[in-house]
Amino acid sequence: MNPDVTDYLAKTRPWQQEQGALLRAAVNGALPQVEEVLQYGKPHFQVDGRMVAVLHVAAAKVSFMVFDAGDVEPVPGLLRSLGAGDRKVVDLRDGDTVDSEFIADLLRRTAGRD
Repeated sequence: MNPDVTDYLAKTRPWQQEQGALLRAAVNGALPQVEEVLQYGKPHFQVDGRMVAVLHVAAAKVSFMVFDAGDVEPVPGLLRSLGAGDRKVVDLRDGDTVDSEFIADLLRRTAGRD
């Protein structure tokens, strides 16, 4: 695990640290070969040099975006599309639960490891 990502999460609110840690664990569990990098000031996750996801903490939420998700259907209230639909985002707020299995499945599908 990249210490820069650890530092990024350590600077957030306790509930964001918890959600960030759960998301990070889901990524590392689903894609054991994943590399964590801090890019553009945010934790990014890459496989074989290709970005597969990014985690972003904002004032009121934690967002987790996956790339190359054009074939993944949005899930109302859980997974929304960005751009032309090739990126999908899960937004979590204080009190929300991280569905680690959903995240892991999403990553395996979008990273081509299903």
